[in-house]
Amino acid sequence: MQKKLVVSDPAVMMGKPVIAGTRITVELILEKLAAGETVEQILDAHPRLTRQAIHAALAFAAEALRADLVYPIANGVPVRDGKGDKGSDWE
Repeated sequence: MQKKLVVSDPAVMMGKPVIAGTRITVELILEKLAAGETVEQILDAHPRLTRQAIHAALAFAAEALRADLVYPIANGVPVRDGKGDKGSDWE
């Protein structure tokens, strides 16, 4: 049986999904990749991470986005409330 690499525990990082055995959140990994950091740079900065853990974080995020939620997009910018207000800095 394969060990689960992404876990959530209310006592760790307020329940945010983290890499098992660390306090490294899926959110942090995604933010670093979105900012242009390479997998190698992330691994160098966080020696407890593995390439497999980074892939697990990406898979977790992809699965989370498969929920039945609709994210309206207006003019290439995601809409926060569906009424035309811009969300955060996504483009």
